Amino acid sequence: MRTLSMAILAAALLSGCSSKNTTPPEDTPQPPVTEQPPEEPLPSGPPVQTGPPNVPEFQPAFPGQTRVPAIQTKTALQVTEIATGFRNPWAIAFLPDGRMLVTEKPTGSLYIVTPQGQKSPAVAGLPPVDGRGQGGLLDVEVGPDYAQSGLIYWTYYEPRQGGNGLAVARAKLVDGAQPRVEGLQIIFRMMPTMESTLHAGGRLVFTPDGKLFVTLGERSILPGRVQARDVKSHFGKVVRINPDGSVPQDNPYLSTEGAKPEIWSVGHRNILSAALDRQNRLWTVEMGPRGGDELNRPEAGKDYGWPTIGYGEEYSGAPIHENTQGAGMEQPVYYWDPVISPSGMTIYTGELFPEWRDNVFIGGLSSQALVRLMMRNDRVVGEERLLTNLGARIREVVQGPEGALYLLTDDTNGKLLKLTPR
Repeated sequence: MRTLSMAILAAALLSGCSSKNTTPPEDTPQPPVTEQPPEEPLPSGPPVQTGPPNVPEFQPAFPGQTRVPAIQTKTALQVTEIATGFRNPWAIAFLPDGRMLVTEKPTGSLYIVTPQGQKSPAVAGLPPVDGRGQGGLLDVEVGPDYAQSGLIYWTYYEPRQGGNGLAVARAKLVDGAQPRVEGLQIIFRMMPTMESTLHAGGRLVFTPDGKLFVTLGERSILPGRVQARDVKSHFGKVVRINPDGSVPQDNPYLSTEGAKPEIWSVGHRNILSAALDRQNRLWTVEMGPRGGDELNRPEAGKDYGWPTIGYGEEYSGAPIHENTQGAGMEQPVYYWDPVISPSGMTIYTGELFPEWRDNVFIGGLSSQALVRLMMRNDRVVGEERLLTNLGARIREVVQGPEGALYLLTDDTNGKLLKLTPR
């Protein structure tokens, strides 16, 4: 208001008018009126999934929490095979020069792959993994200071006395004809140790302020499941650490007696999908049981309810939850029943597919699809299943530096694929 009054006063003095006359002359140029483009109407029509849910008695807590209208990509798609011959690959991370790091789950092998598909020998120096079941070498990320430090980070099932547990390691990548890592450090260990080959989570997400999110499962078996909401255990949590493994001083449970200080949020089942949006907020998708895969936006100190509330049932058909809602527990932004069996995840920010801007992409295992979610005001408003013609379990999806999507198929002869406009 102060700036506006001074401008009007100056104009009045220059035109010989009194300071009360603020009407501009008729020939004074006026700034053009910029009209905002109308917001596209929300999708309508039937959902992708029209079959019956596994748990029909569980109803959504709000409209649009499940089975939103189906949508269809208008751009013609081209799928290019970059490389093949991976044994159940799990994750992709891009090096600054455009080459990719690719993990191989059961073998514990890490490879460097060129954009043309040339694959290096396995990177030497990684620690041994427990590759049984859902175990092995999982996610990999390039450190935010890679240009200076050469550090890469990865998650894996660590064999231990009395069982195993997820660990996060980092080391310097030494390039060459026989690549290797050196200076290995274990910066985080899921505790307690338990004998289980299931549900350890394992996705890594760096934030712009240099923090590192790690997603953790609850080990599936009942002694682990009951710890998912217990802050004295890492099971069923999202944790947040510094790149050296130390605990950020603004973590929510830092002052809670007996709590694991790394914990960010609690009450998760098995988070295998995680990504940041344009506002640098964390989004995750976790595996449900028979029904009840969930899209969440985990916030500091919040409880997402597993196993007390949820939308699924045991694989046997036996009930797990008495209710889908509970005091002090968060609702999922979206859920699937039947499930998609989610894995890798990215939120699209590229230029190759303008119609996909800010859409969520999730690798589907049992659904054998690349699942696309259209978002509006933090709600899902449309869903699509892409690449169903491949007949492949999609384990990973990441956005490449040029805006293409890169995928891994979960198979004993797994493939690295590139998705571009045709």
